[in-house]
Amino acid sequence: MMKSRTEIELPVERDCPFAPPTTYDRLREQAPISRVRLAAGGEAWWVAGHEEGRAVLADPRFSSDKRKDGFPLYSLDPATLRQLREQPPLLLGMDGAEHAAARRPVIGEFTVRRLAALRPRIQAIVDHFVDDLLAADRRPVDLVRALSLPVPSLVICELLGVPYADHDFFQSRASMMVSRSSLEDRRRAFADLRAYLDDLVTRKESAPGDDLLGRQIARQRREGAVDHGGLVSLAFLLLTAGHETTANMISLGVVGLLSHPEQLAVIRNDSDRTPLAVEELLRYFAVADGVTTRVATEDVRIGGVSIKAGDGVVVSTLSANWDPAAFTEPGELDVERGARHHLAFGFGPHQCLGQNLARMELRIVFDTLFRRVPALRLAVPAGDLPYKADAVVYGVHELPVTW
Repeated sequence: MMKSRTEIELPVERDCPFAPPTTYDRLREQAPISRVRLAAGGEAWWVAGHEEGRAVLADPRFSSDKRKDGFPLYSLDPATLRQLREQPPLLLGMDGAEHAAARRPVIGEFTVRRLAALRPRIQAIVDHFVDDLLAADRRPVDLVRALSLPVPSLVICELLGVPYADHDFFQSRASMMVSRSSLEDRRRAFADLRAYLDDLVTRKESAPGDDLLGRQIARQRREGAVDHGGLVSLAFLLLTAGHETTANMISLGVVGLLSHPEQLAVIRNDSDRTPLAVEELLRYFAVADGVTTRVATEDVRIGGVSIKAGDGVVVSTLSANWDPAAFTEPGELDVERGARHHLAFGFGPHQCLGQNLARMELRIVFDTLFRRVPALRLAVPAGDLPYKADAVVYGVHELPVTW
């Protein structure tokens, strides 16, 4: 008989850098959906199976609005709840028609044509930082600081029209927000970043440029009035989501490929296979595990489990991406797997807006780095790297490399 209750408490730290927590496999085998405790208090449904995860994320009866009662939050202190309810919702926190209306105008910023126009600039950015890497007078070099963080920072700055001179400020705030440091530090980082973006949108309302925010302001003026708060929320979402996740995937992708030289050889011999490698690395590491959360707005039956209205749900993208029912030998890194049905970018109406930009950045970085630095190697064993076991977005704090 299916076991629906466990003693697991979220969040769970990985006990191996290249695999989910060992409890994930055991719990998924017992039941694809289980009751779990949240460290901040309360319980939620933990969705471990790939099929069940897709079903939840595609079902409009599960809300993304964090302001709703029962929504599974990792922080339940009054100040955090008040902050959530007072701020305009992010795109990820909207549902139904409201979400579709807010998402529709922004989709155009991530079309194939728009991204193709951005590609030469991304290549130039990557080449610049690889130039600096090769010119380093001391080794080992920390690839996190030399490449992984600055590349997505500069790309998102250009996309949004954020002055790159400010990148250290928002980089530090974004990292703090997704760490598991004190609530006070995370709230301060959140407030600092919102205040900065509020000022940025105000300045762009006076002089819109040819960037994402400038184009959104111009469009809104043609249609009526500028939604200042909505633009601040949009900028906040794209800036934080487009920076931290991609930066960590660059670092982990390099670690994964250098640790599996036979897999790295595949893309070195044929760069046309790099897109397949990118998909596999996204599946394999699933850096944003545990952040895909919902609350049921009515009674729903998923995977043989009855979920009641008001119940919180956490979809484990890492567990789903290692579900053997969906991926043969999921613990093997296979860059030719070609499985794009992973949940690293979510699924359904809230699937990551900038996923193709992230794919482009990762492909350009991997192709450029391994072509121009063919002797690149880890300066310490992969198991000795300082992994972000305490962070919401998984990665490494430092990545010393040499050649």
